[in-house]
Parts: sequence; structure tokens; C-alpha cells
Amino acid sequence: MSNEVIEKVVAAYFSNIAAMNPEGWVDNFADDAVSYDPVGEPPTKVHEGFREFIGQLQAVFAQLEPTIEHIFIASNEAAVKWTMNGVSKSGKSVKFAGITIFAVNPEGKIQTTRAYWNPVQMIAQLRS
Repeated sequence: MSNEVIEKVVAAYFSNIAAMNPEGWVDNFADDAVSYDPVGEPPTKVHEGFREFIGQLQAVFAQLEPTIEHIFIASNEAAVKWTMNGVSKSGKSVKFAGITIFAVNPEGKIQTTRAYWNPVQMIAQLRS
């Protein structure tokens, strides 16, 4: 698998989060894709839970701006260091960061994500 295919699907994943576009976001995933976001929580079958995920973002945030800081590609996987800046609907600014591991299938779709970040830090910023 080419690095360009992986870079393209990772970029689309983040741009659709920024747009809070559920259909565009889920289109990046294989039909049987699973997401561990964050790692330590029960996995989500993306095609079953995608509206809930994007719906949570839409309920809380007026704006989200992800930045891919580094992407490291090996074989069909990518480790992505990212930062997310957001503004809540109540006007609070948040900034949080993490690393997500993407496994991409031969069709160029995301098969799994494993996201390492701390939602508690983001929630604390929203409540402060």
C-alpha cells in the first residue's frame, strides 16, 4: 500500500471531523471497521456508532480544528500525532492532543483506529 493512500484517508478522517460531517467521516472506514477511541473504552463498530460520535461533537462544539503534527507510516498502518483546537457552543476554547494508530485495509479504507488521548483533560477545559 502506498504512503499516499494512507495519507489521503488520514487527512479525510480529520477533515471530516473538522466539518462534523458524519457521512464523509464514515465513508473513510471499511464496513466492519472498529474504533478504540480512546483506548481503554469499549470498541465501537464505526458503521453502527458513527452518528452518535459525530452527534456528540455537534452537540458540544461550534468549531473543531485538527492539526496533524506528525504521521509515521509503516506497511499499512500510520501513527498520527495530532492536536485538536476547539470552541464549544458556550464559547470555551479547548486544546487537547493525542496519537491515533490507523490500520488501512487493501481497499484503502480504515479498518481500525486506536486513539490514545485523555478525554478528562478536554472535559475539564469545557467545565472551567
